[in-house]
Amino acid sequence: MYRQEIDPLGHLPLSALLAALPLLVLLILLGAVRMKSHWAGLTGLAVALALAVGVYGMPLRQAADGALEGAAFGLLPIVWIILNAVWINKLQRVGGHFDIIGRAFSSLSTDFRVQTIVVAFCFGAMIESLSGFGTPIAVTALILMTIGLTPLKAAAVATFANTAPAAFGSVGNPIEALAKATSLPAGELGAMVGRQSAVIAFLVPFALLMILDGRRGLRQVWPAALVAGLGFGAGQFVCSNFFVEQLTDLVAATTATGAVVLLLRFWSPVPAGPTRPAPSRPTGPPAPPDTPRVAPATTTLATPATTLTTEAPGTRRRLEVLKAFSPYALLTVLFALTSVEGPVARFVRDRGVTFRWPGLNVLSPQGAPVTAATFDLNWLGTSGTMLLLTGVLTALVLRVPPRAALRCYGQAFRQIRWAVLTISCVLALSYVMNLSGMAISLGTWLAGLGSVFALLSGFLGWFGVALTGSDTSSNALFGGMQIAAAHRIGISPLLMAATNSTGGVQGKAAAMQNLAIAAGAVGLPGKEGDILRKVIGWSLALLAVFCVLAFLQSTVLTWTIPGG
Repeated sequence: MYRQEIDPLGHLPLSALLAALPLLVLLILLGAVRMKSHWAGLTGLAVALALAVGVYGMPLRQAADGALEGAAFGLLPIVWIILNAVWINKLQRVGGHFDIIGRAFSSLSTDFRVQTIVVAFCFGAMIESLSGFGTPIAVTALILMTIGLTPLKAAAVATFANTAPAAFGSVGNPIEALAKATSLPAGELGAMVGRQSAVIAFLVPFALLMILDGRRGLRQVWPAALVAGLGFGAGQFVCSNFFVEQLTDLVAATTATGAVVLLLRFWSPVPAGPTRPAPSRPTGPPAPPDTPRVAPATTTLATPATTLTTEAPGTRRRLEVLKAFSPYALLTVLFALTSVEGPVARFVRDRGVTFRWPGLNVLSPQGAPVTAATFDLNWLGTSGTMLLLTGVLTALVLRVPPRAALRCYGQAFRQIRWAVLTISCVLALSYVMNLSGMAISLGTWLAGLGSVFALLSGFLGWFGVALTGSDTSSNALFGGMQIAAAHRIGISPLLMAATNSTGGVQGKAAAMQNLAIAAGAVGLPGKEGDILRKVIGWSLALLAVFCVLAFLQSTVLTWTIPGG
């Protein structure tokens, strides 16, 4: 048996500083040294294990078992989600259906600024709802270049637009990781995050217009930004609070798109002028492998799966558009069946297995069993399995031959193979810190800041995402620390945990991994700093707005907290 320590050195600030060392090592290696993320994760994990055993007195075997549990949680459900989401994305590309989606969005308006909102903000969020991990940035940046944006501006806009859906990420992945790290219900966390993220997401389209076309863009196209932001925010709030958090970004993206489409029936923007004519063909360097460009309207897309002609009669064209969007509809139906109380939901829930992780016998400082030592194996109901079933149905709908579908699965695994190691290491590090008591040490010390901590809590989430590139990883690392501080201060742990996730979203715009993806996609390797300079000011500005919001929620707006 191991009982967690709060102050092993007898001096809380020093104990907290030592407890922060694994995080500092990880973040310095990623941010300053620019070490590959999997090697940085392994190094941080080694430091955490050494401190847990050598300073906190945790038995070596229990520390190792805790790391194994964290790695297992990284594999299932997180890697399982990413793998199957990327597979669906590749199935869509095989028959050219992904290009059809891009054209469907970009053909809504002739104004490049409206097209940008639809592609980067709405369509990017739809991709994020299935396949995060930088995929929306790479795909939307290339589409933006086809409508006339310069490579640098396309990369900056695509990167910043990816902040809006990040709090819920790929099928609610960040919320699941946060729930595990904090032992708070995922549904309540999703509801609280939805009440914060909806406000920040509403502001993102306005910032996109400023990045894209300055004050002129804001003055001429603000109605499109307004309805897109309202639609997205409303979708996030309603879905996360009254449906399921896993579909929040998909519902928000669909609502925002519908709102813009409806607006364009009654309003059209003032012409932007000849400063950015849309080229007849995509400009810039050739697209990297597995990254689609939007084909010209008369192009025939020939593939092993099927042949599609974009000048097909209206009925056939509509059918192909419906097929292209079918994965999102299928995923919605599957989640509805397994989430809404009924025979299917009960069957899926009964297949889950919950057990104490072998070898772990950890008590809190108060002597209660630590819930993090309990592993939930809901193999059938997990989001990754829903995505796998969606992928199988997608292959049938899109008529992708079995051999081609299996080849896509292999390509998806190769694409994320290093991410598997990175995620496993980061989650293992998180579990060692939480089980040993290091997170409690940090939280206890931070609680000494008093109510000011509520003002800085969002920055902690931003910092974690900026240097790890993942809201999921930031939630796993800092979630336990946030609620430990909340308990000490006497404010809502639910609020502080959610604040970590929502505050982290703006960190996506400053994350080195995302900047590298954007630069690589548009053919600007080594220009990550140029992209960062275009987005960092807006990232920090929206973060400041959110920090004030979180502070108000902890004081005068407590009624916005579920159950508050």
